[in-house]
Amino acid sequence: MAGLLRKTTSLVGLAVCEGPHESLRVSYTKILDVLEQIPKNAAYSKYIEWITNEKWGMVKAEPDVEKLEDPLQGGQLEEVILQAEKKSGRKNDTSETMGAFSGRAPANHW
Repeated sequence: MAGLLRKTTSLVGLAVCEGPHESLRVSYTKILDVLEQIPKNAAYSKYIEWITNEKWGMVKAEPDVEKLEDPLQGGQLEEVILQAEKKSGRKNDTSETMGAFSGRAPANHW
């Protein structure tokens, strides 16, 4: 990419990324690194690994930013980068997300 294609994303708080391919490479690599900590037979791990590899393949194959936005189906490339960064920083420890079991369910629960 010789220069920026646009000056603004027209989305409040989201600046134009000067190196979208590199940003996505870093984020997708982090996602794949985090997935190594999850059992390989876990459905979540398989699904996210497949999606990440598919998207990374698209990024490597298409140098044109505007043409890349459509197949990634995440809006503008800056939005795709934001989604990937959030996914790569997410902890997958179920003890933190679900919390400890607090006891028996009430008698009339079901």
